[in-house]
Amino acid sequence: MSANESPAGRQPTATYDSAFLKACRREPVPHTPVWFMRQAGRSLPEYRKVREGVAMLDSCMRPDLVTEITLQPVRRHGVDAAIYFSDIVVPLKAIGIDLDIKPGVGPVVEQPVRTRADLARLRDLTPEDVAYVTEAIGMLTDELGATPLIGFAGAPFTLASYLVEGGPSRTYENAKAMMYGDPRLWADLLDRLADITAAFLKVQIEAGASAVQLFDSWAGALAPVDYRRSVLPASAKVFDAVADYGVPRIHFGVGTGELLGLLGEAGADVVGVDWRVPLDEAARRVGPGKALQGNLDPTVLFAGTEAVETKAREVLESAAGLEGHVFNLGHGVMPSTDPDALTRLVEYVHTQTAR
Repeated sequence: MSANESPAGRQPTATYDSAFLKACRREPVPHTPVWFMRQAGRSLPEYRKVREGVAMLDSCMRPDLVTEITLQPVRRHGVDAAIYFSDIVVPLKAIGIDLDIKPGVGPVVEQPVRTRADLARLRDLTPEDVAYVTEAIGMLTDELGATPLIGFAGAPFTLASYLVEGGPSRTYENAKAMMYGDPRLWADLLDRLADITAAFLKVQIEAGASAVQLFDSWAGALAPVDYRRSVLPASAKVFDAVADYGVPRIHFGVGTGELLGLLGEAGADVVGVDWRVPLDEAARRVGPGKALQGNLDPTVLFAGTEAVETKAREVLESAAGLEGHVFNLGHGVMPSTDPDALTRLVEYVHTQTAR
């Protein structure tokens, strides 16, 4: 089913006619919708307050905290969509992988996945493993009303990178060594992760998420030929698994200018674009039939209101001919960003694009 149809057997929800979902479906909108990756997080003093003394993964497993943190940027900025507060490694933790998110480092895996025997540790994810997600989304949709909630997950390649490397990497030498040196093991690993990721997204959609985004944060490390051969099949499997729900599917990666057409080909309804490629050029690379999301450079927000408005106007002008456009940053909100700059940016985009 395409995102242009309401889910089979369901009446359109309160969020169906929102500006965000209309843009995802490439329909006329009252204004260009805005949300920000990492809009809920360290840039907000209220976030730092509620997270004080609570480890990251623990906060992702407490429905009360997830609900409060997810709602904070909606209240403060007036964004057109909320994104579920979690982390891409949550489903891996839920199936028993020994990992932790270390402050200043990121996810660290105690025993990296390097051999075929290690695949046995990646069991199927069940809804019971992440019951707190179902509970939190139920609480959120009650609070959000007509504001859509975006569910999300890490893409198989990015999850595999963390698992094989054992943590963040700049070179991905272990992951790429497996991809090139043992392509069958690599394919089986990504296929297993695709099943886990799809199950995690299904839980979120069935609980009430109105759209989903697949973050392939590190896919920009790949050449197009390697992405097509060794990564695209697993991402396509994830998108295919949730296609019948009829919710928009967004695909985003960093440094993926050379992969934009392939990101769309994997099955997304909306392709996220980082700040390196203008949206009109991105549309040419992606081809027709897809909405685009993006793509203000997050560092522009440090430059003052006039500069922010100038650069935002450039993004909007580049998006003028698109079939559908969701305004976002080209990556996540940086921790030291002034929250008021984001609030002003939302108001500016809404005002400039009011129809």
